[in-house]
Amino acid sequence: MKIIIKEMETDDEIHGKAYVHWKSWQEAYKGIVNQEYLDKLTLDKCIEIAYKVSDNTLVAKLGDSVIGFSAYGKCRDLESSHIGEVMAIYVLSEYYSSGVGFQLISESLKKLNEYNKVIVWVLKDNVRAISFYEKFGFKFDGKEKTLKLVTDIVERRMILDL
Repeated sequence: MKIIIKEMETDDEIHGKAYVHWKSWQEAYKGIVNQEYLDKLTLDKCIEIAYKVSDNTLVAKLGDSVIGFSAYGKCRDLESSHIGEVMAIYVLSEYYSSGVGFQLISESLKKLNEYNKVIVWVLKDNVRAISFYEKFGFKFDGKEKTLKLVTDIVERRMILDL
């Protein structure tokens, strides 16, 4: 399986990223995020988001198909200019444990090498994602925030010293 990690550039890649976004939320967050919210998150909505937020996005491709993506950049919620953020990382469930997520986060961290620290926000009940980030050395720093997704859901911040 030859996976290519590259910057998202083409319309096909943007649409592929949108599909992975939509499908991953349906797969990974079932039972964690309110089903009413998941039902409202349509593929069309994800396509709209993908076009609005297309910078600093890596896609994982197998042949012509996008099977995962990550988004990275300057931290959105801390004052320090020395903190980066992995804002999203999603892989289709059939590629879990295949190394695709590892490749995406590794490339994202390379892109963030100018920062002293990198953060991620993870849903409190997303055990799989927490375990994934812990393998890279991310640790909880005690910060939490509540998202309003029909019902309240808690995200916890993890941080990695580079």
